[in-house]
Amino acid sequence: MGHLVGKDVFRKLGRTLDGLEMRVPWNDTLHALLKELYSAEEADVVVRMPYRLSSFGDLLRTTGYERADLHKLLDTLTSKGLVIDLLLCEAYHYIPSPMVVGIFEFTMMRAGPNLNTKTWARLLHQYLEVDGSFNAANLGRGMRVQPVRTLPHEEALRSQEHLEVLDYERASELLRKADRFAIGPCACRHEKLHLGEKACQVPLENCSAFGRAADFLIRHNLAREVSRTEMEENFARSREMGLVLNMDNVQRNARFVCHCCKCCCMPLLTIRKHGYPNAIVTSNYVAGVGIGPCNGCGRCVSACPIDAIAIIYEGGDQASRRKAKARVDTSLCIGCGVCALSCPSDACQLERRGKRVIHPETTFERIILQCLERGTLQNQLFADPAGLDHRFMRAFVGAFLRLAPVKKALMSDVLRSKFLAAMKEGAVRQGNEQVTEL
Repeated sequence: MGHLVGKDVFRKLGRTLDGLEMRVPWNDTLHALLKELYSAEEADVVVRMPYRLSSFGDLLRTTGYERADLHKLLDTLTSKGLVIDLLLCEAYHYIPSPMVVGIFEFTMMRAGPNLNTKTWARLLHQYLEVDGSFNAANLGRGMRVQPVRTLPHEEALRSQEHLEVLDYERASELLRKADRFAIGPCACRHEKLHLGEKACQVPLENCSAFGRAADFLIRHNLAREVSRTEMEENFARSREMGLVLNMDNVQRNARFVCHCCKCCCMPLLTIRKHGYPNAIVTSNYVAGVGIGPCNGCGRCVSACPIDAIAIIYEGGDQASRRKAKARVDTSLCIGCGVCALSCPSDACQLERRGKRVIHPETTFERIILQCLERGTLQNQLFADPAGLDHRFMRAFVGAFLRLAPVKKALMSDVLRSKFLAAMKEGAVRQGNEQVTEL
């Protein structure tokens, strides 16, 4: 193809991925993982890509590849889920996949012969869960903006609360508004299956995608298209099985809902086993147990995916079941409602959380806030990796944005909405208005 790919291209690729909305600390496991997933030429293309959505014409300029060669490499990268392509204004735009939600999910959703899936599962598990550096970089220091939030089961809400639920916290409303549906393999369960750690009977295929995300997955054989009716049945089955609904952390144009079991789901395990309660953004609800009806049966304890419920015995007398009551640790509860679905006496139900959780309006807002929190927002502002002026401005603005007082002020409830409005206005002035509505 005429390009000389340097020996350290995978190290450069690691730096590129580390500059997206999820930090990707470098270590030997990451090096081995990248060499497994990317060819050297594929890695070189991603290194040369801007950090944000770019047209094919932009990529021709920034990568220096010939048109035919670039088309071929992008086709391979998008088929692997290592680059995301979205149809905007009648033309495809491309962006490198972040580690989560992106590389991990799409890699473990791939199916077919001659795939090195067992090795991918082992390396991804080692990097994302065992090594610890990924969690520390993205969940440490009280980080609040995460890729997923909990969607409460509507049937778990107290009747007086039900009519007050906002549309973006209703699964039924999400299904009503979506125009295209896809169901694909759960990446977490698929990983655990290849690790020999899948202990549940939950079907492998039940993760849901909508709209542009469904289109992406269908085109690249990562999921199959389904009807609205089949998607509704998928949600009903998950409710019956007591699965947690974790979805895209946005209010509008949600891309996906994961149907999560407590034994396989990586974010749930991150809360329960690794001690990061902020791995999932909570819903605006929290489990509450009525004093009267609760008989201490313990079904809610078994159902809770993060061990946030315990049975408390009055006076420490475990011999008397009549004195047993369930107690919820509200500092851990994510507001999923799975406990309420399992309660035979309706003693456990979801009630409104004391302080409202503010979820990003769109994917654009979520990525901006994630990057600000993780110190990579400058890459979204000055996205050309090859431009010397962009390189200088990234260094200059990045140093300013990483100052603790600046970051704290922009993330505050007082300034956040004004900051996001300014970012949106800037994108519109640059001709990227369609990106702000994703």
